[in-house]
Amino acid sequence: MSLINTQILPFKAMAYHNGEFKEYTNESIAGKWSVFVFYPADFTFVCPTELEDLADHYEEFQKLGVEIFSVSTDTHFCHKAWHDTSEAIGKVKYPMLADPTHQLSRNFQVLIEEEGVALRGTFIVNPEGQIKTMEVHDNGIGRDAKELLRKVKAAQYIAKNPNEVCPAKWEEGAKTLAPSLDLVGKI
Repeated sequence: MSLINTQILPFKAMAYHNGEFKEYTNESIAGKWSVFVFYPADFTFVCPTELEDLADHYEEFQKLGVEIFSVSTDTHFCHKAWHDTSEAIGKVKYPMLADPTHQLSRNFQVLIEEEGVALRGTFIVNPEGQIKTMEVHDNGIGRDAKELLRKVKAAQYIAKNPNEVCPAKWEEGAKTLAPSLDLVGKI
């Protein structure tokens, strides 16, 4: 069953964020756009390239009122150690959520049970706590922060303009479509 338009389930997780350990819950993120980026494990290979790419674009997400949450099944202590020792991860300014109990990974249906790690899952959550986009794929395939940024802008646009839709490759400021009977078969 798809998670699209479902409410995120209650959670409580510790995070390493800006030199501190902080607790986050579903209630603490309410009222804001959020992006959850699940990855298999700290101190690995594709993961630091993705988290660094997000760090390089973090300011753009923040300008849109979006908080990024990276999530792995590692502990918040492990996140701190990785942040302190990796040049790429040292750039991360967004919260790095710890999921050693697998609660979040199960909630978002990305846990590989037999390995105890998450698949690469990306979820855009609106201020009401509903999942608006999801992308889950094999752990060998890295993601692109620019494409995620485009999807966030599209999700925010249609939230403000519910009678319009964003076509393929839509970029901010480009023409949208207004679905109607007259439009059927004309595209």
